[in-house]
Order: sequence, then C-alpha cells, then structure tokens
Amino acid sequence: MTRVGLTGGVASGKSTVSLMLAGLGAVVIDADLLAREVVAKGTPGLAAVVAEFGPEVLTDEGELDRPAMGAIVFADESKRRALEAIIHPLVRQRGHELEDAAPPGAVVVHDIPLLVETGQPGRFDAVVVVDVPVATQLARMVELRGLSPEEAQARIDAQASREMRLAVATHVIDNTGDLEDLQARVAEVYDDLRTLAAAR
Repeated sequence: MTRVGLTGGVASGKSTVSLMLAGLGAVVIDADLLAREVVAKGTPGLAAVVAEFGPEVLTDEGELDRPAMGAIVFADESKRRALEAIIHPLVRQRGHELEDAAPPGAVVVHDIPLLVETGQPGRFDAVVVVDVPVATQLARMVELRGLSPEEAQARIDAQASREMRLAVATHVIDNTGDLEDLQARVAEVYDDLRTLAAAR
C-alpha cells in the first residue's frame, strides 16, 4: 500500500479533499473522527481527559463538552499539549488498526490536521497539503463558522504555519478556486498516488 498523510490548516477545505479522495477509491482514515471515537462516553480516553481536566469538561450526559474543552486548550498551550498527550497516542493506535485492515495495493490516506505539529511527515510515503492563504482561513472561519476574528486567529496560531506545512509537502492542493478546480486537482494528485502504489 501507499501511506499518505493529508493535512491543511483550519478552514483550508481539507475535509472536502478527504471526501473527494475517498470517492476516488482511497482508504481514508480520519484522525478527527478517531479523536472523537477515542474520547467517546465510557472510554478510557475520556476517563483520562477527566482525570487531567476535571469533571467540568463533561456535559450533563457524561460526554465530552467540546466547546468547553476548546475554550480551555486554545487559551493555554500547556493544557492543549496535555490534551494532545492523551489523545494522539490513542488515535495513532486506532489508525494502525484500520490501516492493517486495508486491502493490498490500497492508497491509504491518513487525514491528520496536526500532521506537522506532531512530527509525523516522515511516517508517510507522500504528504498532501491543502493550501489557502491565511486571510482565506480567517474569512472562512468568521463568515462560515461564526467565530470572532480573535477566535479565528487563535485557532490559526495554535497550528503550524502555512510555510511549515508547505515545506513537508510532496503534493500541494490549492483550494482558492471553485469546487470544479478542486476536484480536478484532487484527481491529478490521486492519479500520482496510485502510480506510486503500483510502483511499490
């Protein structure tokens, strides 16, 4: 198989690219979905989060209160790192299990928002970066997600810089055009990845 790391800054459109790759036949392993799975109600992961941050990060139903958690970790880098230290190893373990179940010759795409921040580019045969200017990220978060400019900037500042992501990319997908442009570029990249898989 060919192992691919897919990443991009917040509001870059990475999730859309991930769906397009899956539609083309890639096996997509979504770290965000796994991050939710490993701290679902009743899991050891959630118990570890509560032990670290206290019961105030739970809803009345006993699930992780994501807005409350977000407010804590985006305001304090040490707390964000503490949360990541709990979640990231669990996500990687689950990702390995899903990868092991992929068919031979598959293009396996690991959709990882914090690929660069967690030092993982070297784990993959290719790294695909979905790229937009920072101004575009800010505008999308304010207009589409209802965040204040300050909240949007805090989320960008909590991630690797655009330059750091581009420095590790083997493939860059520019997402400043329309959906048709994006689909065409994703198809080009997927063809390259399939060629890489066939050559292995």
